[in-house]
Amino acid sequence: MEKIAYQFEDFLQDVQPAYQAFAAGVHKNFAAQGCKVKIESKASGFLVSYAHPKTKRSLLNFVFRKKSLMVRLYPSDVSRCAELLDSPPERMEKEIAKSPVCKRLLDPADCNSRCPMGYDITVRGTRYQKCRYSCFLFTVTNESIPFIQDFIKLL
Repeated sequence: MEKIAYQFEDFLQDVQPAYQAFAAGVHKNFAAQGCKVKIESKASGFLVSYAHPKTKRSLLNFVFRKKSLMVRLYPSDVSRCAELLDSPPERMEKEIAKSPVCKRLLDPADCNSRCPMGYDITVRGTRYQKCRYSCFLFTVTNESIPFIQDFIKLL
């Protein structure tokens, strides 16, 4: 089966008009930094991934869940985000709280040894030990965009 090469514009067509400028700005920023961009079609919609040009480490993904655009962030040094995590919008704090715990942080033998360790963070005084793949998975809303933009600056 032949792989289809998707373009960012294909993804952008599926983004709600209110969030297209935000998505395009994020894309432009990461492309200007030389990040590797990967665009795939998944069952829930497009997945757009950005990886650091030298380390190949994932920095950010755009994903769709239940027709909502979401951003998954992968900070390499979560301590740089500590001040930002003191005041996330309420909905974003709830998204962090409901994400699964990191099994490796609780018991390293309880998860695949190749799985990267999750995040041990404090949000408004509450400690969380969360899986790196869901900890910073945020729904894109008018309220969350400024926080996400600030977070991206710390990646």
